[in-house]
Amino acid sequence: MQIGPHRLPNALFVAPMAGVTDRPFRKLCKRLGAGYAVSEMVTSRRDLWDSLKTSRRANHEGEAAPIAVQIAGTDAAMMADAARYNIDRGAQIIDINMGCPAKKVCNKWAGSALMQDETLAIAIVEAVVQACAPHGVPVTLKMRTGWCDSARNAPVLALAAEAAGVQMLTVHGRTREQGYKGQAEHDTVAHIKRLVKIPVVANGDINSPERAREVLQRTGADAIMIGRAAQGRPWIFREIAHYLATGEHLAAPDLAEVRGWLLEHLDDHYSLYGEDTGVRSARKHLGWYAQSLPLSREEVAHFRARVNASATIDAQRRVVADAFDAWIDTRESPAWKLAA
Repeated sequence: MQIGPHRLPNALFVAPMAGVTDRPFRKLCKRLGAGYAVSEMVTSRRDLWDSLKTSRRANHEGEAAPIAVQIAGTDAAMMADAARYNIDRGAQIIDINMGCPAKKVCNKWAGSALMQDETLAIAIVEAVVQACAPHGVPVTLKMRTGWCDSARNAPVLALAAEAAGVQMLTVHGRTREQGYKGQAEHDTVAHIKRLVKIPVVANGDINSPERAREVLQRTGADAIMIGRAAQGRPWIFREIAHYLATGEHLAAPDLAEVRGWLLEHLDDHYSLYGEDTGVRSARKHLGWYAQSLPLSREEVAHFRARVNASATIDAQRRVVADAFDAWIDTRESPAWKLAA
């Protein structure tokens, strides 16, 4: 895979997810097999750029290149400024958000709501491409198949975006109306792949090595993007990479490996957010990790209760380390494997 001047190590991408794909999570996913990761979306509103939330989202310390930042907004000039702002802070690829289905985003006509106004959508694309060109920074676009079932205009926008200079398209196989309900369809992705010459990435319901291969074969896509399936299971990327290369399943990581990755994730997470916010925002990640393990419902509930009751970094980290040590000790062997 090539995006502008950037050669990617593989075609397995981490989807941008608000509140999830921060720097620590992106770094761990890349370490565990992802070839590319896109940041949480950064607002185009200049008045919010000095906020703590935006400064954290614009933090790329220690992250492997290329640094890809997603921007969101509804005004072409503001989106161009947002692109320049993030380039000044290390962004090497700018991704335009036309895929977010969240009401608080769409109610402001940003995200996937832009697909209802093709003229505005393309004006934004053109402005961002023009802003990035002097810096040699490629622009990519992530969108849905359309606003609703009767308005699946992703193919029209794909052709217009390509003509405007976008260098890669990612398509989530649902309309905005669907949110994350039902099943993602990838026929639209396959259709767009046949229409355009730039790389096309398939996104939506890719949650196993078999599903990854199926989507790639069915769509002819150049890459796949994984979001929710990586929550609490960032090693899914190395599992998929091994399966695509060999046709065989990679042995699942043992619990000691997961313990190490999780504690590494936590330490990086705390370093970015500090104690108060770090402890609170780590809870969702810890819940997802617990759900990915072959634990009983009672064990998961007990673990989450202890994690949520921890008010300091030391206390929360100790809960995690002790829980994993106990799980390892109570299984028949330290080589106890995770369920595939």
